Amino acid sequence: MRSPSWSWDELLLICARVVENDWRQLRTYQRATEQLADLLQSLPLHDTTARSLPEFRSAASVSRKSADLITNRPSYARQATRGGHLTSLVAEAFTTRESEMMEAAQAIEDGISSGELLRIPPQPDEVDVDGYAAREGRLLARWAIFRERNPTLRKRKIAEANRIGTRIQCDVCQFRFADAYGPIGQDYIEVHHVQPLHISGPRETRLHDLAFVCANCHRMCHRSHLGSTWRTPDALRSLMATHSGGSDPAQH
Repeated sequence: MRSPSWSWDELLLICARVVENDWRQLRTYQRATEQLADLLQSLPLHDTTARSLPEFRSAASVSRKSADLITNRPSYARQATRGGHLTSLVAEAFTTRESEMMEAAQAIEDGISSGELLRIPPQPDEVDVDGYAAREGRLLARWAIFRERNPTLRKRKIAEANRIGTRIQCDVCQFRFADAYGPIGQDYIEVHHVQPLHISGPRETRLHDLAFVCANCHRMCHRSHLGSTWRTPDALRSLMATHSGGSDPAQH
């Protein structure tokens, strides 16, 4: 059995270290490379069979993959190594959105070191149709979905809205379950983070971090499209307005 293919999250962490190393290859003998290998081996992404393989995310494999990331940058002038399509995507992402990618890598590292990401089981929809969660990473998608599905947090958000007199309706399309379904829809809504976890960081979710969304808009906020798997309610509302010829869905 061979080691599993590299995931977006793993390549994200390696490329972040490559950037910190001024886009130079991570060498096997360097202590930092060994520490990164230990981190990759601890990620909750692969089964125990894969983890038992001698070469699984070893310092040598990390070093080779760092070379792939370097040579697959769009600006690299010489022949690129055969790192694969995902490697090219990550290298390009760090070239065009370096600060955002570095924040995502740091959020994953913080989540692993705190133990929170290790405690969260796999979640539905954490992997998109391409097999990874672009830009945010599968682990950050897992983290967000798990928090957003927290019934206690949702109830607290709804209770706050009732206390201050805010209508419980979708912040994107203004759909209100109580209007459509009557008593069965009273005080029902889903919630969505207004800021990606790679920006907000591994802190406790606060009520003002959440927006109300209907089930359809929630799925669209997380659906992979054009390299992104995260949208704020405002961004999704703008997409809907563009598609409908400029009319704001909030006005309907």
